[in-house]
Amino acid sequence: MPDENFWQLANPYRRELLAHCYRLLGSSQDAEDLVQDTMLRAWQAYDGFHGRASLRTWLYRIATNACLNVLKSAQRRVLPSGLGAGTDAVTALTKIESVPWLGPLPTTGADPAELAALRASTRLAVVAAFQRLPPRQRAVLMLVDVASFRVQEAAESLGMTTAAARSALQRARATLAADTPVEDEVTRDPGLDEEVLRRYLKAFEDGDTAGLARLLRTDVEYQMPPFVVWFHSRDAVLDHHTRRVFTTPRRALPTSANGFPAVGSYSQAADGSFTAHAIHVLEAVDGVDGVLARIVVFLDPALFPAFRLPERLPG
Repeated sequence: MPDENFWQLANPYRRELLAHCYRLLGSSQDAEDLVQDTMLRAWQAYDGFHGRASLRTWLYRIATNACLNVLKSAQRRVLPSGLGAGTDAVTALTKIESVPWLGPLPTTGADPAELAALRASTRLAVVAAFQRLPPRQRAVLMLVDVASFRVQEAAESLGMTTAAARSALQRARATLAADTPVEDEVTRDPGLDEEVLRRYLKAFEDGDTAGLARLLRTDVEYQMPPFVVWFHSRDAVLDHHTRRVFTTPRRALPTSANGFPAVGSYSQAADGSFTAHAIHVLEAVDGVDGVLARIVVFLDPALFPAFRLPERLPG
């Protein structure tokens, strides 16, 4: 019978393993499934572990190789911005369900220090950039540059030589350096996060276009997977809300995704209640020309349970 002490020792690593698998796979649901499988496999094999490596190293080894097995047959996950240029004009929306879209990572319940770390390594544009790397390059990069393992440890976990792991790491770093998202502008001020979230919630529920306009930068990026069209101007975003969003009564609740403030939005149903509609991830920057630089709206009600949000609100 496996040692029951395993769970007490292993559970503290669950959160970081979830973020690690999410960075590799681009899907929080797939990552959750892989972490559950990792914990079960590790528990079943724990009697033979004998402390040959640290428990953290061993768990990462199991989880990483499980992710690589999934990635053998998986398509690269993307955001709409990864499929084409944005627009600042009024345009029809085209939905594509067949694309494997990148998803958000719930970060409810994380402390401020953990949120700051998650923000740096799970920001949506950064995770989307990770997905462009070949799986084994991606895995070496995640183990060394994010999880802080030595190159030799990463190589042993992946069954590679140290030279091969070092080469893969160099190629991965070079690829990201050539096309890495701007990160320095993204705010790390919890006070600003709270204020932006409060104002966004109020503008959204009130259908207040002017209030929303005061929050948006002129060059704001606004994406809505599974719609392939995305906007990169305040005027286009406001026009979208005037034509499509604020025509129906809405409700919203605060949450957190990828280390950023987020909103779960609800639209009114025929019986007057409000049903789950989308998760909005808000990226704010310091500046006088509005503060919201990026909004990604995931139009998938199935995400709500993972964010501990109800799927229906009373009218």
